[in-house]
Amino acid sequence: MVPIESLWAFVVTSIVLIVIPGPSVLFVIGRSLALGRIGGLLSVLGNAIGMIPLVIAVALGVGAIVAQSVVVFTIVKFAGAGYLVYLGIQAIRHRADAASAATDGATPRSHWRQLGEGFIVGISNPKTIAFFVAVLPQFVSFPAGSIPLQLFELGVVFIVLALAFDSVWAIAASAARDWFARSPKRIEHLSAGGGVMLIGLGGVLALSGNKH
Repeated sequence: MVPIESLWAFVVTSIVLIVIPGPSVLFVIGRSLALGRIGGLLSVLGNAIGMIPLVIAVALGVGAIVAQSVVVFTIVKFAGAGYLVYLGIQAIRHRADAASAATDGATPRSHWRQLGEGFIVGISNPKTIAFFVAVLPQFVSFPAGSIPLQLFELGVVFIVLALAFDSVWAIAASAARDWFARSPKRIEHLSAGGGVMLIGLGGVLALSGNKH
């Protein structure tokens, strides 16, 4: 088990990193603007579930291999960035469906699909792997026992915190969307704006350098 003093220090560090708007926050806001509250929250949940395999991989040492390999890290980075661009294009293409859903209560795509899309983004985010590899080991204690178990515990704590705070962003963004939904034309523009944010986020991730 992680010593309590290390755990609290990790919680504080994680909260600071999570609340600062970054790729994850922009993803959640973009999805919430494009799909509404349910779509935003499902994207948050899918993103969090997608981080679980990464935590397990890092705890078992696989994450370190990805973080140290320029080729593997780059492949994962571009795959995740490309998927974000794809989601952004889809949001723009189907902006009329989003407007219809906002006004008549219909859902433009299944909840399972929205959850799955969030999962793919979560598991394909190389920055999450890099964060887990670089930060989690700073809070483990060798005298406290199994290092892999401690890394897994810290990863789970981070996921829970990210789930909670990202949900707040999703609810706030969807509230703005609901206000705009009084006009179908405005919700079309808002959905397209969310798509543009996702495309821009994908571009930023693709162009950003890794730690090499």
